[in-house]
Amino acid sequence: MYKNIKELFVENEGKGAIGAFNLHCLEMLPAMVKAAEEMNSPMIIQTSAGTAEYIGLELLIKSVKVLAEKSTVNIALHMDHCKDIELLKKCIDLGYSSVMYDGSALPIEENIKNTKEVVEYAHQRGVSVEGEVGTIGGAEEGVVVEKDAAMYTKPEDALYFAKETGVDALAVSIGTTHGQYKSKAKINYELLTELKSKLGTVGLVLHGGTGVSDADVRRCAEEGMKKINVGTELNKTYIEIVNQTFPKATPLTSLRKLLGPANDGIKKVIIDKIRLFKIN
Repeated sequence: MYKNIKELFVENEGKGAIGAFNLHCLEMLPAMVKAAEEMNSPMIIQTSAGTAEYIGLELLIKSVKVLAEKSTVNIALHMDHCKDIELLKKCIDLGYSSVMYDGSALPIEENIKNTKEVVEYAHQRGVSVEGEVGTIGGAEEGVVVEKDAAMYTKPEDALYFAKETGVDALAVSIGTTHGQYKSKAKINYELLTELKSKLGTVGLVLHGGTGVSDADVRRCAEEGMKKINVGTELNKTYIEIVNQTFPKATPLTSLRKLLGPANDGIKKVIIDKIRLFKIN
């Protein structure tokens, strides 16, 4: 069924973290859903604004909804890292079940003001909202945050932000980096513990999960992360496989034979991640 992420958090309580997997092209979608079904796990399919524009909002939303309504597991469609409030409202009106307003680069009062506007609009329509406090380093959709500019989330800021905005989920900076796959992140577990104790039912979200070791990912799930994002690894896997299949093609080769292995590859990545995120 088609759900929002708050509903998925309730369903998955005590079972670990839910995987939030970035859709980069429509070809990936059926394989992603099949992976969740094989693992009997809820799934968050998330997109950037750029991916949504590339596919087309209505085609994207209707495609996810059709697969979700037929699926044996619950699925949310989430707009990730969006700074455009009007675009988020459009996503909500057209049928996204969850959105993220990213005002992390703004002064906290402005971040709160904008996020609160999105929350009020979304909650009236049954849509969940993720916010962000603290700046996560690295590259996301071509936007680069230098490591020196990245900031750990301050627990007092996170608590204030959550109370003022009413967000359902909160992306926090505890040492991860977007787009990091050549080295390993160093997680601040003391900060994670403090954030979890202060924020209660607000779902903590780990961005930049690709650079986190498997042991650290499992520990983050065990210690309270409710949503773990996976984006770079899916894109990297898809590109590596099509780089192997496309050079062998002729004009008479069916595209199915070229893209099928890539879809199989991301399905395997997702299954492995879901298995890692589950604690019960």
